[in-house]
Amino acid sequence: MTMIPLFSNRYRTAWMGVITLIGCLCLWQCSGKTSEKKEDKILAKVYDRNLYLSELEGIVPEQTSAADSILLVSAYVHRWIREQLMMYEAERNIPKDLDIDKLVRNYRASLVRYNFEEKLIAEKLDSTVSNDELLAYYESNKDQFQLESTILKCLILKIPTEAPQNEINKLWYSRNPSDEIRLNAYAKQWASLALLDKNKWYTLQELAALLPKGTLTTDNVSSRKDGTVSDGDSRYYYRVMEVVQGKTTAPFDYAREQALKIIQHRRKHELLENWKQELYQKELRRENIKILQ
Repeated sequence: MTMIPLFSNRYRTAWMGVITLIGCLCLWQCSGKTSEKKEDKILAKVYDRNLYLSELEGIVPEQTSAADSILLVSAYVHRWIREQLMMYEAERNIPKDLDIDKLVRNYRASLVRYNFEEKLIAEKLDSTVSNDELLAYYESNKDQFQLESTILKCLILKIPTEAPQNEINKLWYSRNPSDEIRLNAYAKQWASLALLDKNKWYTLQELAALLPKGTLTTDNVSSRKDGTVSDGDSRYYYRVMEVVQGKTTAPFDYAREQALKIIQHRRKHELLENWKQELYQKELRRENIKILQ
């Protein structure tokens, strides 16, 4: 059976070239701190584009083995070659009606403007919104806070069937505020799912996905209050505390965060528009603006 050499002449030449590059790179890095003038060696060419030795400076960390250094340099060089080939073909196929320079100018302008506006907002915007202002906006704009689906406040515990049942039954149905601490401790020890925040809203779809199928549905959610259900491996305790049907106005505590974002966004817009108008008037007075006809 004919054996194929591990390194053909072509690959042996390529590897020797990479090893030579490693040596040149080491010499470059060692001499870089002392030599102000040195000839920058070309490592690879793609048409009129050159990869210089200096561009590889720093890609091989200190204490890297010779084998790993060869792999790093070889990967860098071949990646550079492929990128330049791609760029060459892309530039050859630019549509005649595509103004790259204009696109670059516009993109740069948008970046500069965005950065300046963000700085201006950070320095000048009052982002504090009082609860009274939020409530006033909510009351005046209820049409903006219509629910797409039913939401509810609901407590849920999911515990394994082997967990102590007498204790959870006592704690779950207790109305003694001090038992809430014990219930949370029990949940921390036994529950694989615990939703015990009385003030948090959930969509019906979110909660229905956490409970056995059919436990909470659009048809029964308004009539369900307290309940338990089992799926064989776990027992679920749930308590529906408040329900708001879809296609109605969201309650204030649910809409509060959305109202806050709307008010802050409006303030940002007003701040920028007022600042631009003040700038315009100032530069107009200084006669830095001229409209030529």
